[in-house]
Amino acid sequence: MNNENTNWGQSVAGVVIKDNRVLLARHTYGNGKGMLIIPGGYINFGETPQDALKREFMEETNILVEPKEVIGIRFNMHDWYIIFAAEYVSGKAISDNNENSEVLWIDVDQVLTRDDVPELTKKLIGSAVSKFCGLQPTNYKGNQKHAPYSLYAVPDSYLLGEV
Repeated sequence: MNNENTNWGQSVAGVVIKDNRVLLARHTYGNGKGMLIIPGGYINFGETPQDALKREFMEETNILVEPKEVIGIRFNMHDWYIIFAAEYVSGKAISDNNENSEVLWIDVDQVLTRDDVPELTKKLIGSAVSKFCGLQPTNYKGNQKHAPYSLYAVPDSYLLGEV
C-alpha cells in the first residue's frame, strides 16, 4: 500500500457470495485482529470506490470481483465506509499473509452464528442475502467538470411498484 496516496477518510468493502458461501479474511491487526471479516480497505486518491474494491480484493484475496449494489454505508466522525455486494469473477482464494492470515469461503448460515465474525460483518452479509436488492448503479451523466460520475439509487422497478 502506498501510504502517501491513501485517502484515510474513505474506505470500501465487499460481500462476495458464491454457491451460498461468503468470502472472508482473518484480519491480522487492529480491532479486527483474529476475526473473520469481509475484505476491503482504503481508497487511493484519484480512485473510484468501485476500482478500490477490485484492487483491495485482488491484493488481499487473489479474487477478481465486480462491484454491484451498494448494500451498506457506515459513517462516523473519522471516516465513511461504503459496502458493495460484489460478484465473483475469477481467482483462487489466497491469503496475502500480511493484512490477513487466511482467506476462506464459508457457508453463509454458519458465518452468521460464529463467534469469530464481528457484528458488522454479519449485518452486511445479512444485507447482501436479503430480499431488498440494495442501491443499484443508475445511469447519471452529471456535469463533465467532475466526471466520471456514478450514482447508486433505488431501482426504477421499486419506484414503479413492480417489486
